[in-house]
Amino acid sequence: MRPNSLAHWQALDAELSPECLRVASYNVHGCVGADGRRDPARIAAVIAELGCDTIGVQEAYAAESVAAALGMRVIAGPDHAWHDRHVGNALLTRREVLAVRHHDFGLPGREPRTAIDAELLVGGRPLRMIVTHLGVPPRERRHQVRKLLRLIKETAREERVVVLGDINEWLPLGRPLRWMHALLGRSPAERSFPSRWPLFALDRVWVRPRHALLAFGAHRSPLAALASDHLPVKAIVAKQNGPCGPS
Repeated sequence: MRPNSLAHWQALDAELSPECLRVASYNVHGCVGADGRRDPARIAAVIAELGCDTIGVQEAYAAESVAAALGMRVIAGPDHAWHDRHVGNALLTRREVLAVRHHDFGLPGREPRTAIDAELLVGGRPLRMIVTHLGVPPRERRHQVRKLLRLIKETAREERVVVLGDINEWLPLGRPLRWMHALLGRSPAERSFPSRWPLFALDRVWVRPRHALLAFGAHRSPLAALASDHLPVKAIVAKQNGPCGPS
């Protein structure tokens, strides 16, 4: 089966133990849904549908209350607003958090862009996870990806790295995607925006080593189509030394 097969996800999720990381990326649009209503509880309900233990959130709003409703820990990035929109990131997890760093990717006069850089304990070993939301203008996005690549290169190639977020790259062969693929391996593309009629694969998950990405898919449900303008995407990541054993 293809790594981006949701059927593959469902089969593996039932088969594999909790040692495997189940991770998602979700641009929650400030918890404002397609009906114009801001509803953090609805976002929490979508996240509950995912069955993931770790979620990177963009355009985060009320992340503490969402995490509390799910029984998860929250790591909040800098809280930014831009033209009355919430544009910060957050990381929700049930994993042990070993370290957290924050990075500023913004340009003067532009929408604030940051990254959460966390080290989680997964399968008894550390895993580096970077959560970000890149800019819309191509020049700005290329600047941010260059900074992101420099961060990733700090990690030894044999160590696990997961990079996820709303990358805002609309072109399948855009330079930022090609640069990320060259360093981390190709990220599967699943259409996630707009949520009601998905046309663009803006939301991505990269895993290094690439063979550790066991499954990937966009989460499509009636609630997810309503709760935000993006669908969440989710992945299963193997443990350090190979696939996780049965649950």
